[in-house]
Amino acid sequence: MEKLVKKHEKFSYVLGLPENFDESKKYPAIILLHGAGGRGTDITPLLNNPYFLETEKYNYEAVSFAPQCYSDTWFDIFEQLQEFIEFAIAEPFVDEERIYLMGASMGGYATWQMGMSRPELFAAIVPICGGGMYWNAMRLKNVGVWAFHGEVDDVVFPEESKKMVDYVNAKGGNAKLTICEGVCHTSWLNAYNCTEMFEWLFAQKVGHEFVRTEGFDDVQKYG
Repeated sequence: MEKLVKKHEKFSYVLGLPENFDESKKYPAIILLHGAGGRGTDITPLLNNPYFLETEKYNYEAVSFAPQCYSDTWFDIFEQLQEFIEFAIAEPFVDEERIYLMGASMGGYATWQMGMSRPELFAAIVPICGGGMYWNAMRLKNVGVWAFHGEVDDVVFPEESKKMVDYVNAKGGNAKLTICEGVCHTSWLNAYNCTEMFEWLFAQKVGHEFVRTEGFDDVQKYG
C-alpha cells in the first residue's frame, strides 16, 4: 500500500492506494475515522495508525481515506466531516456504490452517528468499540453493519455496541457483532485482521432500491 499525505479544506488526510493503482479504474473506498490518539496537526500518528500497519499486508484492491481530526472530537467538526466524505466519494477513481465507513473508539462513535445521519452514502459501516444513540439506529436498516468490540473493554463497555446492533436488527436491519474474547480496548486489531469481514465488506453495495428511513421512533419513551 502506498500512503500519501494530502490536504482538503481544513483536513489533512492519508490516502492509501493499493499496489498497481490505476487512476482510470473505480475502486471501493474505505473512509477511516481514527480514535482520540490521532487528533491534532501532526500526521505521523495517522500514518502509523494500526489500520494501515495491519491491512497493508493483505493488499486489498481498495482506496482508503483517513482524515485527521483537528478538533477535540469528530462531533465538534461533524459538518466538515460530512463535507470531506462527500469530497472523497466524488473522487474520479472511487466507486460511489461501494463506500464503506470504519472507525475505532472515538471514530467508532462517529461511524455510528455518521451512518445514521447519512445512511444513503454508505454500502456498509464497521464501527469498532463505539456506541451511539441506539434509539435512532432504525436509520441503518438498509446499511450493512458489522461491529467489533472487546469482551473486557473497560473504556467503552461492549454493551454499547450490543445495544446498537440489537436495535438495528429489531427494526428490520441486518447487523453483525463480533465480541473479541479476552480483548480490552484494542479490538480494532481484531477487526483489521479479519479477512472474512473485508470479504463481506467489499461485497456490499448501495442498492438502487435504497429507501431512506424517515420519522421519529419511540417519541413517547424518549421524550
